[in-house]
Amino acid sequence: MAGRQGRYPSEYRERLVELARSGRSAASLAREFDPSEQTIRNWVRRADVDEGFRSDGLTTEARNELRRLERENKRLRMERDILKKAAA
Repeated sequence: MAGRQGRYPSEYRERLVELARSGRSAASLAREFDPSEQTIRNWVRRADVDEGFRSDGLTTEARNELRRLERENKRLRMERDILKKAAA
């Protein structure tokens, strides 16, 4: 399995999403451009959620906030555990 490539520029993703929405299949776009068919479908699904066309997932903004809160929660738990050990 190939390693993960770097991120595609947002303009590139947006253009492929537009092409997919205009009727081009993800398979034809994948043959013509670099991203895989599944990657293009994922981008379209994410754009649909972000723009309110779908309601079966978190928006990108909500996902980023959730990640931030999870990191903060992890840090706070570690600090709490350190303080518990220091007090013992």
